[in-house]
Amino acid sequence: MGIRFLGTLQAKTILRRSILAARSAASNTADVPKGYLAVYVGEAQKKRFLIPISYLNQPLFQDLLHKAEEEFGFRHPMGGLAIPCKEDIFLNLTSGLNGL
Repeated sequence: MGIRFLGTLQAKTILRRSILAARSAASNTADVPKGYLAVYVGEAQKKRFLIPISYLNQPLFQDLLHKAEEEFGFRHPMGGLAIPCKEDIFLNLTSGLNGL
């Protein structure tokens, strides 16, 4: 229980720093519905996805956030949260999370 809570806390910290960096880059977040988060996924060509914030509690998604932190830090080139994985892997992961 403590480890999962710590992971959630770390994911929220990463997300908070990413959002602050994105706001300072003047990204437009007006088109993101409440309860969702815009992320950019892909290796060369980035595609934008809207995901529910409930994914932040999922260990698999937290792993992706840690990869994003390692690769991009908190200054994302897209002006938002970029996740460095293949689009098909991301879609498989999120489709599995939808079933939870």
